[in-house]
Amino acid sequence: MSHATFTKYINLADARLGSQAVFVTDDWFAAVDRMLQPQAPVWKDDVYDDNGKWMDGWESRRKRFEGYDYAIIRLGVPGVIKGVNIDTAFFTGNFPPSASLQACFCPEGDPHDTTEWTELLSAVSLNGDSQHLHAIDHAAPWTHIRLNIYPDGGIARLKIYGIPYLDWSSIDANQEIDLAAAINGGRSLACSNEHYGTMSNILNPGRGINMGDGWETARRRTPGNDWVIIALGHPGEISRVLVDTLHFKGNYPDSCSIQAAYVKGGTDEQIETQSLFWKELLPAQKLAMHQEHQFEQQLKPLGTITHIRLNIFPDGGISRIRLFGKPSQ
Repeated sequence: MSHATFTKYINLADARLGSQAVFVTDDWFAAVDRMLQPQAPVWKDDVYDDNGKWMDGWESRRKRFEGYDYAIIRLGVPGVIKGVNIDTAFFTGNFPPSASLQACFCPEGDPHDTTEWTELLSAVSLNGDSQHLHAIDHAAPWTHIRLNIYPDGGIARLKIYGIPYLDWSSIDANQEIDLAAAINGGRSLACSNEHYGTMSNILNPGRGINMGDGWETARRRTPGNDWVIIALGHPGEISRVLVDTLHFKGNYPDSCSIQAAYVKGGTDEQIETQSLFWKELLPAQKLAMHQEHQFEQQLKPLGTITHIRLNIFPDGGISRIRLFGKPSQ
C-alpha cells in the first residue's frame, strides 16, 4: 500500500507546522520529537550518546514491568485524519510488535486525565524497518493524537495525513488570506511530473529550506509544458499571487501562467481533463531565478474560484505558490 491515496494530503504531524509531543511515557534512547521531523530517517554508523545507540526517531527503554509506552502529539493544525504511516525505518531488533492510534479534540489546551479518547486505528502488527500505511475513515476533526506502542521500542517517523480544519465562519470576510496554503486546507491534486520534488511542497508554510523542498519536474524532451492543479482550502476571489523560485537557479521555469475555475462536483481524478478548458487568471509571465514574484495588476477578474492550474514553461522547479484572496461566503 505504498501508493495509498491518502498520502496526497498534508502531514498534520509535521514539526514544520508546529506539531510537537506534549507527553511521552519514556524516550530514553531517542527523543520523541525526532519522530515528527519532515526529513526521511537516517542511519548513523557507530554514533552513540550517553544512553546508547543514536537512533533517528522515538525509542523507549526495554520495559521491565506491565503496561505499554505512548506519546501524545499536539497537531500543528487541527484536522480531519485520512490515514497514517507508522515508519520503523532502521529499527530492526527494537521495533514495537504492534501499535494503535487514538485522537481527541481539545481546542482550548492539551488533554488531561479525564479527556475522552476516540480510537482511530485499533492495534495493528508492525514489522522492523518498514512503513505501515493505514487508511482512517472518521469525519470529525482532531487536535491531538495518541500513539500507543506495545509494549516498548522505536518508531522512526509518524505521519498523520489529513485535511486541516478551519472554522471559516470565524474568519473576517474582509481579511486577505492565502487560500492555497496547506494549513488552510489547500491541496495539490495532480501534476504532469514530480521527478525531483513533490507537488505538495509548494503549499507548505514558510519559504523552502532547499531545492528539495519544492516542486521540480524532469527536463522536458517533448513539446508541451508542465503543470500542477491545486484545490483551494475554501472558495474565494484571488487578489494577489506569489510565485517563489527560491533555490532554483539553473532550473527555474522560463515563465508561468495560471488558469482557474469554480468546480462543482466531480472527483479529484477527473480534474485533469476539466482543467484544459479553465479560464486564464494570470496570463504568461516571465520568471527569474531564486526570487519571489508578485502578481496583482496582471490578474484577470474571474470572481469566485475553487481550483487553479499553474502552468510552467517548459519545465523546471518552483519553491512556493501563494494565492491571496478573500474567502467567499
